[in-house]
Amino acid sequence: MEELFIQWLHEYGYVILFIWSTLEGELGLIMAGIMSHTGHMSLPIAIFVAGLGGFVGDQVYFYIGRYNKPLIYNKLKTQRRKFALAHLLLQRYGWPIIFIQRYLYGMRTVIPMSIGITRYSAKTFALINFISAIIWATITILLAYFFGEELLQLVEYGKEHYYIAIPFAIMLGGGIYYYLHRVTQKAGKKYLGETK
Repeated sequence: MEELFIQWLHEYGYVILFIWSTLEGELGLIMAGIMSHTGHMSLPIAIFVAGLGGFVGDQVYFYIGRYNKPLIYNKLKTQRRKFALAHLLLQRYGWPIIFIQRYLYGMRTVIPMSIGITRYSAKTFALINFISAIIWATITILLAYFFGEELLQLVEYGKEHYYIAIPFAIMLGGGIYYYLHRVTQKAGKKYLGETK
């Protein structure tokens, strides 16, 4: 299984990196940095692909907010506090919040959607978002690139002492299950609402 995963990374590494980067992918960027360190990826191309993925992801969230306001207001009721906080941050700090939003845990998808709801210029958002995404990709991948040997040693240690990772794997699995359960519930409610 491990060999198959490594083969996929070698064959489709840039595609996987792009997709991962559109979906809040710091882990994908770290893997790209390690693969650049080992020579399996080109460092400049990895940074560009990851930055482009991060840019595209946030642009999608922005336009979801811009053209789906009823969906945002009605379907994402559980996120209202985060949307209120995003509006407050935008009013207080202006454009820098677009620049740093990808570093704010739990707010990366909310802030672009929240900005999309407002009358904020789409061109200005796109420009700041692109610069921010490239810097985010550069910093994360370069750190993993320069500390590649240490990270590989950590991975090897984890493989030898896998039992240490069991609690983290359970938490990760539980988190994924909870997320998928919520998504399917929302999709079901939306479908039932539309068919009534």
